[in-house]
Amino acid sequence: MTRGAQQAANADIQAGNGSARHRGTTTGRGRMAKWIRMRAWIRAQNRIRTDAWIQAGAIAGVIGPAAFTVAWIAAAFRQPDLPFSAAQISGLAADNARDPWLMISAFQLLGGCAIGFGAALRAGLGGRQAGLSPWLIQLAGVLTIAAGLLRRDHVLLTAGPESWHNQAHDVISAVAYVLLIAAPLLLARRFRRDRQWSRLAAPLVAAAVAATALLAAVYAAPHESWAASLQRIGVSLPLAAIVAVAIRLTRQTEVPLGADLT
Repeated sequence: MTRGAQQAANADIQAGNGSARHRGTTTGRGRMAKWIRMRAWIRAQNRIRTDAWIQAGAIAGVIGPAAFTVAWIAAAFRQPDLPFSAAQISGLAADNARDPWLMISAFQLLGGCAIGFGAALRAGLGGRQAGLSPWLIQLAGVLTIAAGLLRRDHVLLTAGPESWHNQAHDVISAVAYVLLIAAPLLLARRFRRDRQWSRLAAPLVAAAVAATALLAAVYAAPHESWAASLQRIGVSLPLAAIVAVAIRLTRQTEVPLGADLT
C-alpha cells in the first residue's frame, strides 16, 4: 500500500471513530433528555394528584360543618315536647332523644371530614410550614368521633344521674372545643405573614375570641335556659372559621414550591 493510500485509510478510520464518538454522544444526550422529560412528567402527575386530594380535603372542610349544623337544627325541631332552644347539641344524640342516629352520624361525619381537611390544609400550606393548626384540627376530628360514640344519657342536663360515658363525653367535648378555638388562632398568626391568606386573619381571631366567651359562659352556668343557645353559637363559630379556610383552600390547590410535605 502506498504512503498516500495508507494516509487516506488512516483518515477514514479517524473519521469513522469520530462519527462513532459523535453518535455515542448523541445517544447519551438523547437518553439524558428522555430521562429529564420522564422526571418532569412524573413530577407533573404527582402534582396533579396532590392538587386533586387537596381539593377533596377542602370540600370535606365545608361539608362536615355544614352537615353537622343542618343535623342539629333538624334534630332540635324533632324533639317531642321540647322547644327548639332547649337541648344542647350533645343532648340531641342522647339515649332518650328522638332519632339520635341523626346526631351520632353527624358527629362521625364532622370528625372524619375534619381529619381529611386537616391533612389537605397541611399540604396546601406547605407541609411543615403549616404549623400545628392542621394537626389540632385533625385531633379535634378524632375527639369529635369519640364524643359521638360516647353519648350523653339524657337530652337535658337536668334529667337525671350520669353514666361513665356521659362524663367521658363531657371531657372529650371540652378538649375538642379548646382545639377548635386554638386552631383558628394559630392559623391567624400564620396568615398574617402570608399575603395570600392575610384577609382571613382578623375574622379567625374574632371567631375564636367570641367562641371562647360564649363557651365559658355556658360552662359557668350550664343549666340556665339560655345555655343551649349559647353553646350552639359557640360551637358554630369555630366551625364557620374552618369553612372559611376550606373555601379559601379550594382556590389554592398547588403546593408551595420547596415545601416539605413530610
